[in-house]
Amino acid sequence: MDKFVAFLEKNLSTPMAKLSEQKHLRAIRDGVVSALPFIIFGSLFLIIAFPPVSPDSAIAAWSSKHIAEILIPYRLTMFIMTLYITFGIGYSLSQSYKIDPLSGALLSTASYLFTIGVQMVKDVGFVLPMANLGGHGLFVGMIVSIFSVEILRLCKTKKIMIKMPSSVPTSVARSFEALIPVTLVLTVMTLITVVFGIDTHSLVDKAVAPLVKAGDTYIGVILPVFLITFFWSFGIHGVSVVGAVARPVWEVYLANNSAAVAAGKAMPHIAPETFFQWFIWIGGAGATLGLVIAMLLTAKSQYSKAMAKTTIIPSLFNINEPVIFGMPIVLNPVLIIPFIITPLIGATIAYIATSIGMVNPTYVMVPWTLPAPIGAYLATGGDWRAVVLVLVNIAISVLIYLPFFKMYDKKLVSQEIQERTAA
Repeated sequence: MDKFVAFLEKNLSTPMAKLSEQKHLRAIRDGVVSALPFIIFGSLFLIIAFPPVSPDSAIAAWSSKHIAEILIPYRLTMFIMTLYITFGIGYSLSQSYKIDPLSGALLSTASYLFTIGVQMVKDVGFVLPMANLGGHGLFVGMIVSIFSVEILRLCKTKKIMIKMPSSVPTSVARSFEALIPVTLVLTVMTLITVVFGIDTHSLVDKAVAPLVKAGDTYIGVILPVFLITFFWSFGIHGVSVVGAVARPVWEVYLANNSAAVAAGKAMPHIAPETFFQWFIWIGGAGATLGLVIAMLLTAKSQYSKAMAKTTIIPSLFNINEPVIFGMPIVLNPVLIIPFIITPLIGATIAYIATSIGMVNPTYVMVPWTLPAPIGAYLATGGDWRAVVLVLVNIAISVLIYLPFFKMYDKKLVSQEIQERTAA
């Protein structure tokens, strides 16, 4: 076991940890995370616009009558999420390069707006189309943000900037320093979008179409589930590693599903990040709420009893670091097995149930610290069947964890007896 762990540390753990901290991937992750409050806020108005009540109720009638007004907060937050994300990416990447983060954030946002362009509407004037400001434009937003900050960094490194006297206020000096890189970047974007008429969104759509399609398949679901739990088994934060690559795709799925609901259309995707959060990671990565329940029901050792009482409340709110490192699951050859198997089975059941229409796809981003049945109910727009699915997966997780835990707990009991005898 020690040799196997050393091998993984050398050939997998260290390289993957470095990958998760790569500047561009970290900036994308930070940009997406920075927009989560806006995404959550906007998602809540989808529930108000399409309340989980009978269509004949007074609440449903009121929502239907005022749906245009109700959806305004959604359209100004979640619907245009990429606008916020590009700002966050530009800020984070600039900060990692130790250049003015505000200049990088603003330049990234401006570059992205240049890919959108404007349209002339008769009797209205120029308007900014909103369709590509949401999840559909996320990949373009990532590309132009990185491009913008890299040009800004290049200009600073090569000293291609207007340098102001030290007596000039810092904010003014920074504005003039950014003038040349801003001119370079926005000139390039003008040439691409206006002069040559290139639709960058269509080009990127074609390039990433296989990736987007693959991520919504069964293999595309179970692969990240396996990798996340596998990394966690050896003490690596699996979500940080895998999420750095997969989260942009998951955000596109969520945005497309929410836009479809707002437009009264069928949702196109099964596997946004909310699918993983509420149907698979019940209690946290590894679906460890099942383990904690098994501990509460059958623990014999004093240590397991204490851990069960300590970890049940955090687990109900999807915080499972105490049980992962406390039992521990990390580097524990007995508990690693159900830790990996349980989410794979839960993912399979949830994928089948969603794909055949037994449960609505998720389209609302709600706080991840909600208990799973409540979170699943809200994330699916009030589908009671989502609650049943969660309860089924919890029951299955308990059954899978139970024999492995009892085996491990028996070992703990033996150790405690030996310690008492020795004392």
